[in-house]
Amino acid sequence: MNQAEVAKLVSKLRIKVPPQPRKLRNIQGPQGRLDKLRKTVTGLIKHERIELNSNRADEARQYAERLISEAIRHGDCHKPTMDIADYWLLEKELVHKLFKVLVPRYENFDKSYTRMHKAPRAMNTRNQEKAVLELRGNPYPSLTNKQASNRQLIQNILLDAAKYDYRQSKYLEMAEKMGKAEDKEAGTKAEAVLESNDKN
Repeated sequence: MNQAEVAKLVSKLRIKVPPQPRKLRNIQGPQGRLDKLRKTVTGLIKHERIELNSNRADEARQYAERLISEAIRHGDCHKPTMDIADYWLLEKELVHKLFKVLVPRYENFDKSYTRMHKAPRAMNTRNQEKAVLELRGNPYPSLTNKQASNRQLIQNILLDAAKYDYRQSKYLEMAEKMGKAEDKEAGTKAEAVLESNDKN
C-alpha cells in the first residue's frame, strides 16, 4: 500500500484547530449549542456562503469540514456516514446535495473545503466579531481581490485620466512660463542692441 492510499484511510482536517475552548454558551445547555451548530452547518451546505459570529463560524467550520471529508472517504453507501449526514443536515434534500454535488467538487482537493473571512465591523459598536464562512468553489463573486492593481477597474481608469489631465495642465503652465521668459530675454537683447546702436 503506497503513501497516497494510506492518507485516504486516515481522516484529517485541513484547517487549523485552536486548542482553547470556545465560549458558545446557550440557555438550553450543550444540546442547544449543538442545535445551533447543526443549523449553521445546514445553512452553509444550503447557501454555500453565510455571515455569522466569528466563534460560531470557526466551530461550525470544523464540523462541516469533517462532514465533507467523511462523505468523500466513504460515499453514500456507508451507513455510519449517512447517519452523520442525516444528523448534521436538518433539511434532508441537502444530503443529496452533499453526495451528488459537493463530493464530486471536492474529490481531488488538496486544501480545505471551506474558507473563512473576517467581516467588517460596524464602527462604535460593541457587537461580536463577524465572519463570513463559505464553501470553496461557490457560485458567488469572490470576496477577495486576486489582483492587487487591476488597470481595467473603473476607479483606476478614472484616476489615470485625472492624472493625465493634471499633467497636461502643468505642461501648459510650464510652456507659458518658458514662453514669457524667452520673450523677456528677446526683449532685453533687442533693447541692448538698440542702446549699442544709439551709442555708435
